[in-house]
Amino acid sequence: QVKLVDSGGGLVQFGGSLRLSCAASGFTLSSAAIGWFRQAPGKEREGVLCISGSGGTTYYVDSVKGRFTISRDNAKKTVYLQMNTLKPEDTAVYYCATGPFYYCSGASRDYPDWGQGTQVIVSS
Repeated sequence: QVKLVDSGGGLVQFGGSLRLSCAASGFTLSSAAIGWFRQAPGKEREGVLCISGSGGTTYYVDSVKGRFTISRDNAKKTVYLQMNTLKPEDTAVYYCATGPFYYCSGASRDYPDWGQGTQVIVSS
C-alpha cells in the first residue's frame, strides 16, 4: 500500500529556509514521479516541483526557480523540498504526491496518492 508522510513545515521569517520531507513506503521511489504541490488559503492547489523516476526535475512555478530544489534519497525512501529565501507568498499547505507513472505531471488530478500536508507560514 502506497503511503506518503509529509513533514518539516513551520513558521519562518521572510528570507528564511525550510526543508520539507516526504517519507514514502509501499513502492520503489526510483520507479515513480514524486510531485510537491501547495495550496494557499482561497486558492487552488498548484504544482511546484516534481522529480521523475530517473531523477529529472521539473518546475511548475517560475517564482520558485533559484530558491526551491527537490532531491531524493532512495536509501531513506524520502524526497526533500529545500526552500530558501522564503517569501510570504510561499505561505501554503505543502503536499507531496505520487502515482503509477515514471514521468512528471504538474496536474494534481493525475496523482492518486497524497501525503497529509504540512503547513508553511512565512512572516513578513
